[in-house]
Amino acid sequence: MADDPPVLWNDLRRLTAARIGLQRTGASLSTTPLLDFRLAHARARDAVHAKLDQARLAADIAGLGVPVLQAASAVTDRAQYLLRPDLGRRLAADAAATLERHAGRYDVAIVVADGLSARAVQMHAQPTLARLLPMLRAEAVSLAPVTVVLNGRVAIGDAIAKALGAMAVAVLIGERPGLTAPDSMGAYLTWRPSATTTDAERNCISNIRPDGIGYADAAHKLAHLLRAMRARQVSGVQLKDDSDRPQVGATIESAHPGAGSTS
Repeated sequence: MADDPPVLWNDLRRLTAARIGLQRTGASLSTTPLLDFRLAHARARDAVHAKLDQARLAADIAGLGVPVLQAASAVTDRAQYLLRPDLGRRLAADAAATLERHAGRYDVAIVVADGLSARAVQMHAQPTLARLLPMLRAEAVSLAPVTVVLNGRVAIGDAIAKALGAMAVAVLIGERPGLTAPDSMGAYLTWRPSATTTDAERNCISNIRPDGIGYADAAHKLAHLLRAMRARQVSGVQLKDDSDRPQVGATIESAHPGAGSTS
């Protein structure tokens, strides 16, 4: 690598955040890329241990004109969260009763949880919802109050959906930080979630952030999958994300109302 023209690597680096063409000294990395690597590793570790500003995030989301609830998992602190994933999947003892006071019959419950990167949802949840909510309102989707969860794992959305009376759940959660992305947010969608739901029954949209899947694209995918889930009443491996394909059926339907309908 040391003999390759530096300009070649500079051109390629503009196309990727991956570490390529790193300068070496003998068998080791040179000082600059080594320090960059250590800095990225430290940022990833900090992201895992950072605490969510739950009240602030709840206020940011409430500014979009939706009711917002706050809840916590059965975890007592961040250290326990990392050591006991099972507790991060359960609601705190008093949380279910609080949620049940807001129960109804909803199409979708949206849950925002810190996961392994509180920074990710602190930065990206509100802008993503700002683009998603108008789409769902335009389709007359019945939304449960948005729930912001402290120290939550993906599966905690199942318990929240059940407590609120929602047919489907969309969990926005901080993903495990990488060395180039300590702030990546994921979205997990499940139809009819329950205590026995497996990961195979979830759809996932990963790497939601400006340098990954942008807010508008993520909202489009979320709305598309939620629409498909309600229509087909399945999720996970039974439901393919074809949101990037031309919607031929939608074109036919708009040109010939009632086409394909069995009613």
